[in-house]
Amino acid sequence: MTHRWDEAVAANPSLFDGPTVVCAGLERKDPETLLLTWYRATYRRYALRLDPVHAVPAPSVFVTVAQPTDDGRLLVGRMAPSTAAPGRWQLPGGTVEPPAAGTVLDLEGVRRHAAREFVEEVGRDVPPGDLDLWVVTRGGKGNVGLHFRTPPCSADTLTEQYAALVTAEDAQHRVPELDRIAFIRSDADVADLGGRSADFLPLLAARHAALFDSASSRKLSLP
Repeated sequence: MTHRWDEAVAANPSLFDGPTVVCAGLERKDPETLLLTWYRATYRRYALRLDPVHAVPAPSVFVTVAQPTDDGRLLVGRMAPSTAAPGRWQLPGGTVEPPAAGTVLDLEGVRRHAAREFVEEVGRDVPPGDLDLWVVTRGGKGNVGLHFRTPPCSADTLTEQYAALVTAEDAQHRVPELDRIAFIRSDADVADLGGRSADFLPLLAARHAALFDSASSRKLSLP
């Protein structure tokens, strides 16, 4: 594991071996309850997932924030070259960190983490209470995604807030985690972004488009 991690850091010196949550199991207890079991680890454990000899399962637990615009689009971002997934398009978010010793990992804590990731990557400060758990996905390598949805905002405002974030990061000689943002309407737009995308993005883009179309239909049917 140490050997694989050293190779990864040599290729990308900005990687850090911080604490992270690894999924040990995901079980549906009843129609309203998903039970996630987890353990503490550091990022170097992920380096073993692709090892041809010593591969071990280490599903990550991550959060994203789906930010719709007033005109029905969805904000997406491209990961910067300094990140663990350079060039990948996805929703803003990040890997969940373990809670403080003696405390539990609950939905409210995950919601706060999602809000923090969103302001760090996009520059928009959304109260955690405004984030609704929208979709839970199980994707590549067994990774578990908790995807939150926030109230609509104008694309101009989001663009201005992201630009202000980039300016502030540049002033501190730091590289933003997202080197670009864009707005898409549906899964059909994902391919047009160029480059690769997170495995969950087409699914969530399709669900977003269905929600917007349904809301538009309801408005048109009002007397």
